[in-house]
Amino acid sequence: MPATRPTRGATLNGPSRRFNLPGREADGDWLDEREAVDGELSPARTTVTIEHPRTILARNSSPDVPFDRSVNPYRGCEHGCIYCFARPTHAFHDLSPGIDFETRLFAKPDAATLLRAELSKPGYVARPIAFGTNTDPYQPIERDWGITRACIEVLAETNHPLTITTKSDRILRDLDLIAPMAAKGLAAAMISVTTLDPRTAMTLEPRATAPERRLRAIAALAAAGVPTFVSISPVIPAITDHEMEHILERAAEAGARAAFYIPVRLPHEVAPLFRAWLDTHYPDRAGKVMAIIQSLRGGGRDNDPGFFTRMQGQGPWADLLRTRFHKACRKYGLNGERMKLRSDLFRRPPGAQGELF
Repeated sequence: MPATRPTRGATLNGPSRRFNLPGREADGDWLDEREAVDGELSPARTTVTIEHPRTILARNSSPDVPFDRSVNPYRGCEHGCIYCFARPTHAFHDLSPGIDFETRLFAKPDAATLLRAELSKPGYVARPIAFGTNTDPYQPIERDWGITRACIEVLAETNHPLTITTKSDRILRDLDLIAPMAAKGLAAAMISVTTLDPRTAMTLEPRATAPERRLRAIAALAAAGVPTFVSISPVIPAITDHEMEHILERAAEAGARAAFYIPVRLPHEVAPLFRAWLDTHYPDRAGKVMAIIQSLRGGGRDNDPGFFTRMQGQGPWADLLRTRFHKACRKYGLNGERMKLRSDLFRRPPGAQGELF
């Protein structure tokens, strides 16, 4: 996978409805940091294809996730995280889960309109909508497209609860919407911090916001009254696991209220991509890392798709991670409260069928 940063702009490229994004400047992600560490960059080209889905709410009944509906404004993700479990979804478009997932993106500009239509249905019952469950809602192209913000505007208008998971401080752009919602008990944010080491992050998450900026985002969200969590996901054995306690300490200092973690998952095409990343960046311990992952996933497998165990792992390594996590949370005052968002304030969009009944 490339270590370069994708480009930005917005020029229509013919009837295919595909957009080429040239000439992207620094916007607070890795560009400045990479130039300081690695020298000159050669930009990669990103294309965005407009997608017109028939619905925007994705439903799930998984017993090991705390939400039953989500919105994903984009397919693919510029952040380029090598471990991303969503990479295999690009295969449905006959595209590569590798470089195509990072550079051939899909945007859903009708998302807010579709969301408004969903909320307008007479039988709709409000429950928190999760953003950031598949690809990051605040990846770099959100600055140009604003689809995430448009969706949040609909939810703010209708007093509908939401949660946002991101590894970008771009979320702060929308504090004018999120903070008032949080004051009503309608919004919470989760910032993903996988590592605090800049060099590790630049290869692991090459176009995501720098770790220190994510900690500052936690502080800004907390200062604005937004309940904010830190997500240490994924934890990679022998690469980042030693940082767990320090990440929790720094997040608590920044104002995070709670935390969670997930051991690295390697479904389908993610496994060979991750192995290639290990061979390139950590050849001295690649075998050890995979041996521990297979121990966590049971039976020598790279991945365990089973409910509950897929999120926690199993065996001695999983037990050790769990013990360390809970001990550190107690030490730093995290996870002392349960976060519950309100659904009773929801009102259907103005003019919705059945809004008076």
